[in-house]
Amino acid sequence: KKKTTTNMNYCYYYSFHFGHYHLSVCCSLVRTILVQMVSAAGTGYFFNTKRNRLRDKLVLRKHDPFVNKHVLFFEKRKIRSI
Repeated sequence: KKKTTTNMNYCYYYSFHFGHYHLSVCCSLVRTILVQMVSAAGTGYFFNTKRNRLRDKLVLRKHDPFVNKHVLFFEKRKIRSI
């Protein structure tokens, strides 16, 4: 098993040797994503936060300045991979 890198930020290549056969597998390093959290109060207030790509969708309880209360925030969409 031999590990080499082509681009330090994006991709690792793992090389496996099976007799006369050679297999290279690329594994992504992207583990976190940026998501948009929207207020459940319906005010339109939102913020962006990071979460693990493999985790379930986030639900957080934070302060909404438009209603001046703590409300639930639901994950609306993925912004980009980090």
